[in-house]
Amino acid sequence: MSETVIKIENIKKQYHLGTIGGGTLTADLQSWWARKRGKEDPNTQIGTDSSKFGDSFYALDGINLEVHKGEALGIIGANGAGKSTLLKLLCRVTAPTEGSIKMKGRIASMLEVGTGFHPELTGRENIYMNGAILGMTKSEIDSKIEEIIDFSECRQFIDTPVKRFSSGMYVKLAFAVAAHLDAEIMIMDEVLAVGDMKFQEKCLGKMGDAANSDGKTILYVSHNMATIRNLCSRCIVLEKGKIVFNGDVDEAIAYYMGTVDISETKYDFTSIKRTAQENCQVVMQSFEFEDEGSPVYTFGSKLNCAIKLKSYIDVTGVSIRMTLFYMDNTPVTTIYTDGLIDISKDEEKTVHLSADISTIAPGKYYADLIVWKFNDQAAHIRYDSVKGKVHFVIKTRKGFNHGFEWGHGSYGHVVLPKLEIQQ
Repeated sequence: MSETVIKIENIKKQYHLGTIGGGTLTADLQSWWARKRGKEDPNTQIGTDSSKFGDSFYALDGINLEVHKGEALGIIGANGAGKSTLLKLLCRVTAPTEGSIKMKGRIASMLEVGTGFHPELTGRENIYMNGAILGMTKSEIDSKIEEIIDFSECRQFIDTPVKRFSSGMYVKLAFAVAAHLDAEIMIMDEVLAVGDMKFQEKCLGKMGDAANSDGKTILYVSHNMATIRNLCSRCIVLEKGKIVFNGDVDEAIAYYMGTVDISETKYDFTSIKRTAQENCQVVMQSFEFEDEGSPVYTFGSKLNCAIKLKSYIDVTGVSIRMTLFYMDNTPVTTIYTDGLIDISKDEEKTVHLSADISTIAPGKYYADLIVWKFNDQAAHIRYDSVKGKVHFVIKTRKGFNHGFEWGHGSYGHVVLPKLEIQQ
């Protein structure tokens, strides 16, 4: 078995809610004496509930985990599940309330944009400072600095104070430093989302090489399931401060996606807040699956639905666009209405639609809906959009000869006809 480089035993991290301390010893004594007598705290901020003073919660509650040398571990979970708190404990940014953490090797981390950089120092000076913090000598940093600068794509600005860097430049330089310095453990929170697509691909490739070739250990937090699938060899799912799954990456993603409730057949959009992109002259009021039962479809079938529109203008030539996504946020396909819709001012019209999803692989999906048209100058007018609200499932058809479990990581999400051998 590979060498264990991180061992976490029964880690708990407790935080207190509300303001902790009054700022002065006098104020703290006043607050303590008021609580002791059952009186209102004189230092409580207006509009707050002083009865909640001292309430607490566990951001992490009994975490046990071992990570081995050369392993790329993915960490996923909903916002507030404890992912970033776990990384901060590993980086010693904060201490655990209970439990112990044993680590073997130097750590390079990226918890947020610009962490560990001094804004008044130049990019080059920050490289040396970060290397020194990791315990590297000047000669060791000298041997790697040109490679770091080239990877960061910031050579033109490397002798400029980093306070003048954009957020993307910060990320590029910070990742280049973390990836090239001699640290045995790399800890990455989801900061690569700031970088451009080309640089993200380069970073993921570098992390993969670091784990596979250099024997470095990677801990990677992300909401992008595609990058988790491509980079990681194992994955854990956090939920309310606890590890609820630890194992295969695809199974972890499936477990995480399984926490989404897919049972509703009708959605009311009237209370959804729209963004500035929509002019809301034509809006979607509701969406309903018209097939019987729950929104579960057999592979090879069609999806029938109804969208209720309301218009505040007389308009012709309106179209509805439906973009399907796999539950790991991977876009699968976009479907447009066959024909245009005319609707009068103050009219409510229900549009019945049928979508051919016969080639979409079994799995869980969601749909983004957009109402739009082209104007006389062929410009795109977006009247309304609702994203990520409508969910459905495609299950395996009996006799489906591609196997019961469709590997989305390797096969994708669309099933094509078999290759024909031409005579």
